[in-house]
Amino acid sequence: MRVLHVLDHSIPLHSGYTFRTAALLREQRARGWETHHVTSPKQGKTAAAVETVDGLTFHRTAASTAWGHDLPVLSEFSLMSALAQRLREVAREVRPDIIHAHSPVLNALPALKVGAELGIPVVYEIRAFWEDAAVDHGTTQEGSVRYRLTRAMETHAIRKAAHVFTICEGLRADIVARGIDAGKVTVIPNAVDVDNFQLAQAPDPALQAKWGLTGKTVLGFIGSFYAYEGLDLLVAALPDIRAQRPDVCLLLVGGGPQDAALKAQVKALGLENHVVFTGRVPHAEVNRYYDLVHLLAYPRHAMRLTELVTPLKPLEAMAQGHLFVASNVGGHRELVEDGRTGWLFQADDRAALTRVVLSVLSRQDEWPAVRRQGRAFVESVRNWRNSVANYVKPYEALTSRNKKA
Repeated sequence: MRVLHVLDHSIPLHSGYTFRTAALLREQRARGWETHHVTSPKQGKTAAAVETVDGLTFHRTAASTAWGHDLPVLSEFSLMSALAQRLREVAREVRPDIIHAHSPVLNALPALKVGAELGIPVVYEIRAFWEDAAVDHGTTQEGSVRYRLTRAMETHAIRKAAHVFTICEGLRADIVARGIDAGKVTVIPNAVDVDNFQLAQAPDPALQAKWGLTGKTVLGFIGSFYAYEGLDLLVAALPDIRAQRPDVCLLLVGGGPQDAALKAQVKALGLENHVVFTGRVPHAEVNRYYDLVHLLAYPRHAMRLTELVTPLKPLEAMAQGHLFVASNVGGHRELVEDGRTGWLFQADDRAALTRVVLSVLSRQDEWPAVRRQGRAFVESVRNWRNSVANYVKPYEALTSRNKKA
């Protein structure tokens, strides 16, 4: 089986998208499949047209320099044109059995075009809908003309693809509701490779001292600061939490679009001495920062994006034996068994977040069992071997059909 993957971006960039991709590719290769990889111009400037990173080779696509490449709407068409040309070149070279396009739709449309030209079946894997991500980024509003047009593009790509993969049941239900045969849609659940995660260790005293955390109970978040993550709610709840537990402080590791707004909120609430912003830290250092945290918080706001999409962070926390609270949006409910592998609270409810944090901190006798149960869940259920096995039947059906044709 030879599969050509079409990606928005990849490692060495760090994001949930790139980590999922790398895990999928490695597990496909472990099954004996041959994988090849093309990234879109959104990878950014790279040192070479072909790069090998952590044993995976990526064919990069240079950004278009044609007129209009940096203008709204025209920039998307320029991106798709450049990607189609690069994909055409690579597909003719490697002669794949399947072209596997991953979100967003800007990757799917060029893949469908090239697949039709070369007679190669194209599958489309949806990790989130482009239009919903645009709402969170503030570039459009739900129901706007742009939103409806983008949604129509997604639906068109879904209908044209030979098979559709997605990451969770919430997205699958939305796809089927668009009139797509349920048998054409397969879930490849988010998962983790437990061998890549060491169990939580005692915190490094020097690192604790560096950030002023010695002797404190640390509530924390490690990741990208996007609006949908709900970190504003976490900051807003901190005074209420500290009113009953003055030893609690908040550790925010990472950065992103909400960085300045969060710092302004912390200042407005007079919490400068109780909230630590570390900025982004080297990937190799992330585990050391996880070990500083007593209780992680994933307070995602309720919106289409978070109701439909399952994140990786809770699974990564379980793999490391870390404790966490999470809002009860659909993406979390699909992953977390309340009180058994983590604790859920009512989304967008500051009082509910406060209550669950205080409750968990007061019930330390339950912590060891929750740690064990979370680790067991990712070891036996949410691992990449189980997830990637779901590709087998659709892949084999498509390649068999193509050979007969």
